[in-house]
Amino acid sequence: MPIYAYRCEECGFSRDVLQKVSDAPLTVCESCGKPSFRKQLTAAGFQLKGTGWYVTDFRNGGGSSSTTSTSSPAKSESSSTSTSASGDTSTPPKSAA
Repeated sequence: MPIYAYRCEECGFSRDVLQKVSDAPLTVCESCGKPSFRKQLTAAGFQLKGTGWYVTDFRNGGGSSSTTSTSSPAKSESSSTSTSASGDTSTPPKSAA
């Protein structure tokens, strides 16, 4: 629940009140009893500093890097072509299925 600052425009009495957002604002001053008790605009009690929070933060189990690691080059697949010691390339015969 937020804390709201109120101040009376007639007598200057001020008070901080813990209220729900859905509660109606107070209007009657506790000190003088006049209907001039108003909410004041105040600064937030905290500041967010730094680069901020992003959707990608802590997604990979707490890793601090937002970039993904590059995968190792694909392993060369064994082909049906073989190279002999002399450098000739031969293709084995296809068998009938």
